[in-house]
Amino acid sequence: MARKFNLCLVLVNPLIILLSHCLFLCSLLSHTPLPHLHPNIAQWEEVSGYDENLNTIRTYQVCNVFEPSQNNWLLTTYVDRRNAQRIYVEIRFTVRDCASIPSVLGSCKETFNLYYLEADRTVSESIKGVEYWANAPFLKVDTIAADESFSQVDFGGRLMKVNTEVRGFGPLSKGKGFYLAFQDLGACMSLLAVRVFYKKCPSIVQNFAFFPETLTGAESTSLVISRGICIQNAEEVDVPIKLYCNGDGEWMVPIGSCSCKAGYEPDNGNVCRACPQGTFKSSQGVGLCQQCPLNSRSTIEAATLCGCRNGYYRGDMDKPEDMCTSVPSAPRNVVSEVNQTSVILEWHSPRDTGHREDLSYNVVCRRCHSSERRACQPCDESVLYAPGKEALKTTRVEISRLRAHTSYTFDVQAVNGVSNKSPYPAQQLSINITTNQAAPSEVPIMHQVSSTSRSFSLSWPPPEQPNGIILDYEIRYYDKSSLLNSSVVQSETPNVVLEGLRPGTGYVVQVRARTVAGYGAYSKEMLFQTLTDELGQQLYLTASSLVGGVCVVSLVALAVIFTLRPDMFSGPTPTVTFPTLSEGRSSPGVKIYIDPFTYEDPNEAVREFAKEIDPSCVKIEEVIGSGEFGEVYKGRLKPVGKKEIPVAIKTLKVGYSERQRRDFLAEASIMGQFDQPNIIRLEGVVTKSRPTMIITEFMENGALDSFLRQNDGQFPVIQLVGMLRGIASGMRYLAEMSYVHRDLAARNILVNSNLVCKVSDFGLSRYLEEDTSDPTYTSSLGGKIPVRWTAPEAIAYRKFTSASDVWSYGIVTWEVMSYGERPYWDMSNQDVINAIEQDFRLPAPMDCPVVLHQLMLDCWQKDRNTRPKFSDIVSMLDKMIRNPASLKAGTNNMVPGPSHHPLLDRGAPDLSSVSSVEDWLAALKMTQYRDSFIGSGFTSLPLVTQITAEDLERIGIALAGHQKKILTSVQSMRHHVDDQSPTESV
Repeated sequence: MARKFNLCLVLVNPLIILLSHCLFLCSLLSHTPLPHLHPNIAQWEEVSGYDENLNTIRTYQVCNVFEPSQNNWLLTTYVDRRNAQRIYVEIRFTVRDCASIPSVLGSCKETFNLYYLEADRTVSESIKGVEYWANAPFLKVDTIAADESFSQVDFGGRLMKVNTEVRGFGPLSKGKGFYLAFQDLGACMSLLAVRVFYKKCPSIVQNFAFFPETLTGAESTSLVISRGICIQNAEEVDVPIKLYCNGDGEWMVPIGSCSCKAGYEPDNGNVCRACPQGTFKSSQGVGLCQQCPLNSRSTIEAATLCGCRNGYYRGDMDKPEDMCTSVPSAPRNVVSEVNQTSVILEWHSPRDTGHREDLSYNVVCRRCHSSERRACQPCDESVLYAPGKEALKTTRVEISRLRAHTSYTFDVQAVNGVSNKSPYPAQQLSINITTNQAAPSEVPIMHQVSSTSRSFSLSWPPPEQPNGIILDYEIRYYDKSSLLNSSVVQSETPNVVLEGLRPGTGYVVQVRARTVAGYGAYSKEMLFQTLTDELGQQLYLTASSLVGGVCVVSLVALAVIFTLRPDMFSGPTPTVTFPTLSEGRSSPGVKIYIDPFTYEDPNEAVREFAKEIDPSCVKIEEVIGSGEFGEVYKGRLKPVGKKEIPVAIKTLKVGYSERQRRDFLAEASIMGQFDQPNIIRLEGVVTKSRPTMIITEFMENGALDSFLRQNDGQFPVIQLVGMLRGIASGMRYLAEMSYVHRDLAARNILVNSNLVCKVSDFGLSRYLEEDTSDPTYTSSLGGKIPVRWTAPEAIAYRKFTSASDVWSYGIVTWEVMSYGERPYWDMSNQDVINAIEQDFRLPAPMDCPVVLHQLMLDCWQKDRNTRPKFSDIVSMLDKMIRNPASLKAGTNNMVPGPSHHPLLDRGAPDLSSVSSVEDWLAALKMTQYRDSFIGSGFTSLPLVTQITAEDLERIGIALAGHQKKILTSVQSMRHHVDDQSPTESV
């Protein structure tokens, strides 16, 4: 409902009656005739009278109807408008009917005028005289006419036919208040009462939002916006929250709203009340508090969720109003059916499903050496499960590709949506089975060793699951043009020479293995080609001329290696690949790298340094990664008239800009200038069709850092040195071409199937001009810098040289010798910068030879001029390879001088903080063996300290590097335990 607020008003004489209370004391002004009026003309008079209820009142009257040209004024006191922009005046008055007055002249009126004057403060007559009021700029509000007039007065003197009129005026903005004036032009009338007021919308709570009192606008049709504020414990639903106050002081057009927060419910629409104990409300809105679901409770007010009771849980996808549930009991009545190296397991569902419908099963397989549980280890990854081994919805699973004559334990676990919430392991039912005799599995692949026009030689690896001793192999082959006439030969070794073949003919070949259990399945069909007569003759002559020299060199090299390092061939024997010392090097001044960005048209650089490839020759096979500009694929390249080769394909993503295309192809323009065995080889580019592609040779083993982590401890030191020598050789080639890599790291070194390392990723590389004796490239870019691999002068001053690449090479050497460990561990980049500034250098990795760590320290010299050149590094590594005895790990690998630093302790696990087997394995970064240790009974650190190499073999840790790392830690832990408890033995 609208509210009218009265403004205090007293007319010139004090007898006017107000119909409502004044809010402050008003000052009075005495009436003074206006100066332009004739002095003998009577003015308004204050007289006593009666209202319609016979109450005595004081009125202002005027009745000069017998005189011509009347102009009688009545002025109010000053009225403060209190910021109101529109004012309303209610007038109660009577008017005498001119026709009822005898002998009246034509000047008689039945109307009067209402005026107003804006002012800042009360005008005192002592300062402003009559002349001021006569000339004041009064504004007319309206001419007021009576709805009813009277013609006579009754005997009681009561005034008859009282009129009430309301007028509004505005906008008011020129002063803080105003005066009202009444002008009579010849009427016979009385003013009974005048009330001045304004309107405003009252304060209100609507839609859980509070709106304060709001004044109406300047016009009767104005709408004034009022912003709302959510009440206590309410939140906004739609914004903005506002109401409109209209000219009548009424709220209208609500926009936006609030609602009670989670944990609070609405009460009578104006209050958000907290949910009592035992109830909850999980979301904001108009909903009410609900009773806690089954197996849950709330002990506080305003709960948004009821907590589950002990032993009960909610799943990740459960709603707050869902009941709390428990884990299922174990499956029942598991039975098995063994068929050679396969087994079928079936079981009944558990008696108690935990009151959930998302029951599923996991099958855990362990291969056992004896009846003892601790003698079991996880099954091979080659074991197949149908339909799967986790999240099974059926109560049946078929497990195949097991080993023959082997004992297995299978645990069938029942799990549901809250099993991962329980601190206890899933309920399970176990069964022990032993597989039968079985034929060997399929031979995975065959390789062509050599070929002539009449024969070719093949070899193959043994089956992944021989299931016994391989007695021999059967090879079946036939001319691809004659599918019916096949031939079969036998071989006791995994290789064969097929002779009597036709020149230039393709043959389909298959092989299968045989044990006492019979033949296994044939391998997949593979096609091999004999040579034509002409080509075979040429190859024979060429081979004959080379065999003698090659054999002599090979025998000499083997003799040297066996003499210097006879133990090198013990244990795992991966292929050691050393580049020759006469590799393709560019002589200084012969070939210098040209920056493609110096070309006015960068596309010209692509055309000059990169070969354009017909897209029909490229076959994309599978995604192997993603780069800055798009996806990276493995594929095949079949140039016209040449043999198909595997390649890596970088593509430019859709929606690229011209600048992105230029930067993408710039790497091809860079790689196309390099020709060296340890630099990634560019095959060509595709720029004339979509997608734009850069095609390089395919490196089977991927990035060096991940390759080393996957093969931790598997390579002898001399093999690692061979890898480092290849990297240094590639970097020497780049340095001689005045080229700085700027991002040399193990992640940017690629490894092929022969373990040859090649430098790649030229995204941060830049050109160095040889205009001084110390060529330096100063970066003008604000891009990111790989801090852990970057020299201090490059970080501080953006000074990149071949010397800063040497610093990075030292970090790469540390990565290689630590098998892909992260440099500086988990230190922040700023900590690394500060530590290097304080002369801290990385300590030697475990079992790292002293000479290699000294090479790292030489690369990390603070003065870049004292660091070795890449040509010096290649020479050092060649000496190490020729003298394997120098690569024995030293007993003291501590860094001399300033490198004694607290961070040195971070190279080995802190045994003082180890309290469980899980913590210990985490410190060694070997958490993949947790289940093997726990399943084999090594559940506490005292038991772990008794472990032996035979125990590690038995629980399935076969990698020699991992065994050595674990046994070294166990030995340290024994000393640690002895130090903690000198009077007790473990």
